[in-house]
Amino acid sequence: MSATAELLEAIREEARPDTWSAGMGLARAGAVSVQSVGEEEAVLRVRAAGRPTPLTTVLYPEDEIWECDCKGRVDPCEHVVAAAVFFHQSQSQRAPTPRAPAPRAPAAPAASRPVASQAPATARPGGAPAKPERMVYRFKRVDGGLQLERLVVRPDNTARLLARSLASVLTNPVEAARIHVDPCDLVADKLLLKPTKGALPPERLEALLRALEPARTVIFDGALISVSAEPLLPRVTVEDRGEQTVLKVDKDPNLTEVVAPGFALSGGTLCRLGEQALTGPRLEHLPQVRAFSPEQMGELTGKVLPDLARRLPVDVRSQRLPPIDRTLKPRISIELNQLAAGLSALPTLVYGSPPSVRIDNGRMVFIKGAVPVRDEAAEQRLIHQLRDDLNMVPGRRVTVQGQEAVQLASKLRRWSGSLTGDAARIVGANVKLRPVLSVDTATTQQGVPRVEFTMDFQVEGAEPGAPRTVDAASVIRAWEEGLGLVALEGGGWAPLPAEWLKSHGQRVADLLAAREKDGRLANHAIPQLTGLCEELDHPPPPGLERLAPLVQGFEKLPDVTLPKDLTATLRPYQLQGVSWLTFLKQAGLGGVLADDMGLGKTLQTICTLGPGTLVVAPTSVLPNWEAEVKRFRPSLKVSVYHGPGRALDESADVTLTTYALMRLDAEVLGARTWDTVVLDEAQAIKNPDSQVARAAYGLQAAFRVALSGTPIENRLEELWSLMHFTNRGLLGGRKEFDERWSRPVTDNQKGAAERLRARIRPFVLRRLKRDVAPELPPRTEAVRHVTLSERERAVYDAVYAATREEVVSQLDAGGNVLKALEALLRLRQAACHPALVPGQQAKTSSKVQALVEALGTAVEDGHKALVFSQWTSMLDLIEPALKEADIGFIRLDGTTSNRGAVAASFQDPKGPPVMLISLKAGATGLNLTAADHVFLVDPWWNPSVEAQAADRAHRIGQQRPVMVYRLVSQGTVEEKILTLQEKKRALFESALGGAEGATALTRADLMQLLD
Repeated sequence: MSATAELLEAIREEARPDTWSAGMGLARAGAVSVQSVGEEEAVLRVRAAGRPTPLTTVLYPEDEIWECDCKGRVDPCEHVVAAAVFFHQSQSQRAPTPRAPAPRAPAAPAASRPVASQAPATARPGGAPAKPERMVYRFKRVDGGLQLERLVVRPDNTARLLARSLASVLTNPVEAARIHVDPCDLVADKLLLKPTKGALPPERLEALLRALEPARTVIFDGALISVSAEPLLPRVTVEDRGEQTVLKVDKDPNLTEVVAPGFALSGGTLCRLGEQALTGPRLEHLPQVRAFSPEQMGELTGKVLPDLARRLPVDVRSQRLPPIDRTLKPRISIELNQLAAGLSALPTLVYGSPPSVRIDNGRMVFIKGAVPVRDEAAEQRLIHQLRDDLNMVPGRRVTVQGQEAVQLASKLRRWSGSLTGDAARIVGANVKLRPVLSVDTATTQQGVPRVEFTMDFQVEGAEPGAPRTVDAASVIRAWEEGLGLVALEGGGWAPLPAEWLKSHGQRVADLLAAREKDGRLANHAIPQLTGLCEELDHPPPPGLERLAPLVQGFEKLPDVTLPKDLTATLRPYQLQGVSWLTFLKQAGLGGVLADDMGLGKTLQTICTLGPGTLVVAPTSVLPNWEAEVKRFRPSLKVSVYHGPGRALDESADVTLTTYALMRLDAEVLGARTWDTVVLDEAQAIKNPDSQVARAAYGLQAAFRVALSGTPIENRLEELWSLMHFTNRGLLGGRKEFDERWSRPVTDNQKGAAERLRARIRPFVLRRLKRDVAPELPPRTEAVRHVTLSERERAVYDAVYAATREEVVSQLDAGGNVLKALEALLRLRQAACHPALVPGQQAKTSSKVQALVEALGTAVEDGHKALVFSQWTSMLDLIEPALKEADIGFIRLDGTTSNRGAVAASFQDPKGPPVMLISLKAGATGLNLTAADHVFLVDPWWNPSVEAQAADRAHRIGQQRPVMVYRLVSQGTVEEKILTLQEKKRALFESALGGAEGATALTRADLMQLLD
C-alpha cells in the first residue's frame, strides 16, 4: 500500500462517521485543489461554505500526520478528509492511459466544439478532477499536399486550435498543469517550430509520421487514423500467360488514396510510399508489366526476381519457374556474428539446406535450387517458438551487448536450430572454469577477527591471449539468472560449472552479498565461510575463537560484567539477554531483541550502552527512555535531540531522538559514526521502501540493535527490513529474500520455515513471558459474543448488501484493495454501533450495553479495566453509557498531551476504575498494571496489535490474573476476523517460533472476509 493510501486509511480510522461523510462530499464537489507537492509534504486548499478564503491543509504521508488551519475541535476535520481523498486519488491516477486502437469516427471538430470522435470526459470517482487537456492532430488537404493542425481538447471535450508552439505553452505553470503532454508531442512541436506556407515538405512530413506513430489521436478527413513511418511498397506478381511469363509491378492492394506526393492512405493508416523512383511520387508509373519468353527464364530467375525480392514483396504464381520440392520443410536459421562489444543475430525462416527460399513478411523469396510447397502452419509454429525461446522475429536483426549478449549466447547453447556466421563457434567453445578460494584473517584493535575472502574461477582451455580468470560475482550472477555462460573479459564466453554451483553456488552467493566494498566479510557470514572451507577441503579462517558461540549456534555465551553504575537487579533471563547483546557488540554483529512485551527490553539494552549511542524511538516513549537511562545508568549523560532548535551534543553519551527526526535529519545523523544505534519499536521500519527505513539503513554504527515485541506483523518482508538494518546481507537482497525465503514459507514448502529460523537464530532473541517470567499471574483470553438487535441486524445487512457484490467483483478482477478495506471498515463499524454508519442515529448498541454490563460487574468486584477501540468515535459513544451507569472513567487517545499524568491517575488506587484508550495511542509506551481486565471492543485482523494493547496490563509488576475479552458480534465479519488472526499468528511463529505455515493479508483474505 502506498504512503498516500496508508495516510488515507489512518485518517479514515480516526475520523467520525459524520466528518468522513462531509469530507467525501467536499471532495466530490471539487472543493479541493493542490497548492504544492514536495518530498515531505503536500499542501492543499479546501473551499468551505461560509468561509471567504480557502482553508490550507498540509498532509505528511510518510509520517501519517495532517494539519488544517480551520482550528476546529474535531481532528481530523472534514477538510483533512477531503484533502486526503483528493490527493490519494490524484496520485493514483497519474499514470498515462494506454493508447487504444484508433477506430473510424465522425468528422473532426471545429475549435471550441465537442470532439465527436472521443468519448465524453467524466469526473473521477470521489470528486477528483476530470481528465487533463490532451493533444489532437488533424491533417488537412491543401494545394500540393498536406498541412498539419494541432488541437488542444479540454476536459469538457471541446477543442481549441494551438496557434503557437507547445514549448511556449509549457513555460506557463498553470497551463502546463492542465495539459497532458506525451514525448511524441514535444518531438512534433520541434518539427513544427519553423512555419510553412502551403503543403508540408516531404522530408518534414516523413519526420512527422515517425514522431506521431505513438500519438493517441490523429484525424484526417473527419476520421481517426494511425500513422506509420514504414514505407508502403508496391507488389510484384509473376504468373504465366500463354507461352510467356509475365512480371507485373502494381500498387499495394490495400492502398486507398495518394493524398500527397510520396504519401498515401492504406487501411486507415497514413504512410510514406516506398520505391518512388520505380513508382513515381503519385504512382503515375504503375502498373508496369514485362513479359518474359521461355528463352528469358534464366534472366528472370537469376537476376530480375532476386533483385526485386531484395527490395519488394514478390508473389510467384508461375508454374515455369524453378522445380517444386515437396520434401522441403521450414526451419529457422540464425546468422550469428561477433561485434566489438557484443553479438549480432539475424534469424531467417527458410526452406532447404542450404536454403532455397526464405520467407519475408509472409511472402516467399526465391534464393536458388528448388521451390518448396509452403507449410504455413509449420511456419507459424517455428515463428512462435523463436519468439518464446529467443524473443526474436524472423528477418529482424538483433544486436546486443554486455550482459544481454551473454544471455543470448547462453540461450543459443540450448537452442536446437542451426547457426551460421563467425560467432557460431563461440557458443560451442570447449572452455572450463575451475574455482579458486582464498581466505585472509587479521585482528582489529578490539580483538575482533577481520576476515577477507576472494574467489575466482580459473579459465581452462581458452584460446591463447584470452583472460585466465573470471571473478566469482560474474559467475554467480550468470548462474542466478539461469544462464549457461559467463562473459570473459576481452571477449568470448565460458560455460558455467553447473554441478559445482548446484552444490556450493548459494553459499558463495550469500558470502558475496555479505562482503563489504573493501573485501571485508561481515562477521555474521563467518559460519557460512567456515562451512564452505570444510566442503572444499580448504583450511578454515584462523583466529576465530572469539566467534565460537556464533559458529556453534550460541549454545554457550561468555560471562558478562555488568556496568558498575547499574542501579537495577536483573532477572536471570535479562542477564542472559545482556550477555547475548554484549557478545554481539564485541563480535561486530547486530541483533533483534524480540522479547515478549513487558519483559524489560529497554533495561537489557541500557546495560550495554556507552558513549556514542543513538537511540531512535517513537515520540510517545522518548520521555520514558530519558527517565530510565538516568534511573538505571546515572553516570551516562543523556541528550534529547528534539525540537526546532535541536543540535547534536558531542559531549552526550546517549542521544535520544524520534523516527520522524531521523528521517528529516538523515543527513545530519548519518554523517556521524556511532558506536551503537538502537531502534526501539523497530517495526516502524517494517516497510523497506519508506523514507524512515532508508534513513535507518543510512546510519553508520559499529553495533546495531532493533527492539520489537512484534518484528513481524503482516509480511515476512518486515523481518527482512529489520535484519537488513542489523546485519546487512544476512538474508540477501529483497528479490532474493522473496524467492528464497518468503515465498517458500508462505507456500508452506516443507522445511522452508526451519531453514529461515536456522538462518536468523543467532541474531534474534525471543523469549515469552510464560517461559521466563513464571511469577507473572496467568492471562486468560475469552470471546464474549454479542447478539445484534433486529434494527442493528437490518443496518448491518444493508451495509453488507450495498458493498459486498461490487467490492468482491472488483477484487476478483484484480481491482483496488483500498475499496475492499473501506468496505471492511464499514462492516466492522456496523457490527459495533449503528451510529458509526453514515446517516444512522442510535443512542446505544447491543455491544455497548454488553460492555457496560461487564464493566459494572468488574468494578463492583474491585477490578480496574482497560477498554480499547480502534476508533475514537466509538469511544465517544461509550462515554455517555458509562456516565449513565455511574462508572468512573478516564480517557487517553491521540489528542492527549499529558499521557504520563493520565496513566498515573489511572494507576492511583483512588483513580477511576476504567480507562478508555484508542488502539493507536495506547498500544505502546504505557505501564497500566493497575488494570486486570482488558476489553477489546472491535477486534482487528492483526493479533499483534491486540497483543500489544493487552500487554499494557499483563507485564512485570502485575500481581493479579489478567482477563482479556474480545467483544464479537455474532453473524458478522468480526467472527471471520478471529479466523484470520490465527493465520497472522502462524506468520509470526513460522519465522520465530515452531509453526509450519504462514500467510500475509492477501486479496484472498479480503474476499474471504467479505464473502
